[in-house]
Amino acid sequence: MTSPSASSRKVLSKIATNRLQKELMEWQVNPPAGFKHKVTDNLQRWVIEVNGAPGTLYANETFQLQVDFPEHYPMEAPQVIFVPPAPLHAHIYSNGHICLDILYDSWSPAMTVSSVCISILSMLSSSTSKQRPADDERYVKNCRNGRSPKETRWWFHDDKV
Repeated sequence: MTSPSASSRKVLSKIATNRLQKELMEWQVNPPAGFKHKVTDNLQRWVIEVNGAPGTLYANETFQLQVDFPEHYPMEAPQVIFVPPAPLHAHIYSNGHICLDILYDSWSPAMTVSSVCISILSMLSSSTSKQRPADDERYVKNCRNGRSPKETRWWFHDDKV
């Protein structure tokens, strides 16, 4: 994966722990359609199964998201990546990194894991073709040393895909 090991990450703050416990309880009662949280004992890293929406290019396909929460969540956005193999999409790199503004510059503490998942499914569902970003090979090569997608200076210019 592109994220640090569990032992090298900072411990979640009390605020982050409380918020994540609340979100997890809400998820168990009212999970977003098309998603399944894979239960683990690690509150700081969630693995979420994503099912492509019916009637889209990704119907009947299943992918996995890895969500790593920073020490100061929700004031700081989680790191969200697809566990390879990532879906073929113009905003998803082959290493699983996702170019989606709400994961970076447009993050708001009011957002939740559920709202992020719904945004990702919406992005997938609106796609009209399955293709990698034009700069996939170069980007992935530059990320080989475990660079986090949060270290990337994304250019959000295309909301049509």
